[in-house]
Amino acid sequence: MLSPLNFLPTSRRVAVIGAGAGGLVTARELGREGHHVVVFERNTRIGGTWVYSSEIESDPLGLDPNRTRIHSSLYKSLRTNLPRELMGVRDYPFVPREGEDRDPRRFPSHREVLKYLEDFANEFGICKLVRFGTEVVFAGLEEVGKWRIEFRCENGDVEEDLFDALVVCVGNYSQPRVAEIPGIDGWPGEQLHSHNYRDPEPFRGKVVVLIGYSSSGTDISQELIGVAKEIHIAWRSTKTELLNTESINSNVSFHPMIESVHKDGAVVFQDGCVVLADIILHCTGYKYHFPFLETNGIVTVDNNRVGPLYKHVFPPALAPGLSFVGLPFKVVPFPLFELQSNWIAGVLSNRIALPSKEEMLADVKAFYENLEAFGKPKHRTHELGDDMPAYLDWLAAVCGCPAYEEWRKEMYIATHMNKVANLRSYRDDWHDNELIRQAYEEFSKYATNEGSGNHSKLSV
Repeated sequence: MLSPLNFLPTSRRVAVIGAGAGGLVTARELGREGHHVVVFERNTRIGGTWVYSSEIESDPLGLDPNRTRIHSSLYKSLRTNLPRELMGVRDYPFVPREGEDRDPRRFPSHREVLKYLEDFANEFGICKLVRFGTEVVFAGLEEVGKWRIEFRCENGDVEEDLFDALVVCVGNYSQPRVAEIPGIDGWPGEQLHSHNYRDPEPFRGKVVVLIGYSSSGTDISQELIGVAKEIHIAWRSTKTELLNTESINSNVSFHPMIESVHKDGAVVFQDGCVVLADIILHCTGYKYHFPFLETNGIVTVDNNRVGPLYKHVFPPALAPGLSFVGLPFKVVPFPLFELQSNWIAGVLSNRIALPSKEEMLADVKAFYENLEAFGKPKHRTHELGDDMPAYLDWLAAVCGCPAYEEWRKEMYIATHMNKVANLRSYRDDWHDNELIRQAYEEFSKYATNEGSGNHSKLSV
């Protein structure tokens, strides 16, 4: 709830870990609220997972704790699976811009998203808040109300600093989650996780078993058509969506999950089908991973549930000193970051009051019980999907911001339906021009950002 109008604003010194999209948006919201912000970023540039690297990790499956690590999970050809009208933060729309190497498409490449983030950071002066080349190796309570951050600098030295609050914005796409397969230790083929997929060429002429058919699974399977000899997709869903004739080729087969694998290269599916495969590609998502964070067991990651967290953000026992931005998935990320960080900034300044610790814990308990009652497994605790609009509306109401616009909700649904019907072409062929018109009418309320390039509108 909002605090009384006569509240005394408080300015705090806040550490933000990560200068990806979540960290950049969070830094802006905290700064607007009057807080002193320091952003720790282990790389030498902003952008996080949106900074493409052609390199892959030394362990393609991502299980070796001593592997060389690559933060980004982008593949070379990746384009957004959401239209740009939905992706931008509210007062800094992601509209096409003129300029060299800009991508005006409605579903642009990953390079265009990175350029948007760079434009955003330059527009709001965020880069000056970032300590580049600093990897946080420890973050924990030093004393009542103070968080100690230890960070390794580029020269190898470890230094430390104290803060009033800590916001974790490290992203969710760097620690692979792989399927457990009986017999895999004796299976002779190759394995990799989609985190280390970059282009289809290494799969040419191979028999590929692809596990999982969510965002990366659908994209990668489409790329492998015409390259791989056979593509066998294993997924848990019993739904038939995305199994349209447009997306099915003669060398693509769908199966239930893998029953077992064997030393002769055989992969046995739960329906009894047997395939001699060369490669198993895990498109199975990621684990939440905070190796630097010490909370004395107050916050844990249990089967990919980070908790206990009030509304996916605040651990009740450590609020408001510790918070997380960007844990929910199957969302429109940048607007989510904006509202979550606005909430955090307002709580830290005393503009917004949190419920009591007991009330927050009771809310978390009821949330977990509701998930269990509906049969939703623990590892999907932070999956929003159809619940995203209600969550964003709740955040907006708490922050005193306008509700999530109806055109955004309708466009989100329309995009999903178009993807289901036209998996291979939905990024270039759509039928929601009226919603696009409403979006640009909304965008016209915000002044053009002078000095950041020239805006142009999509032709519809």
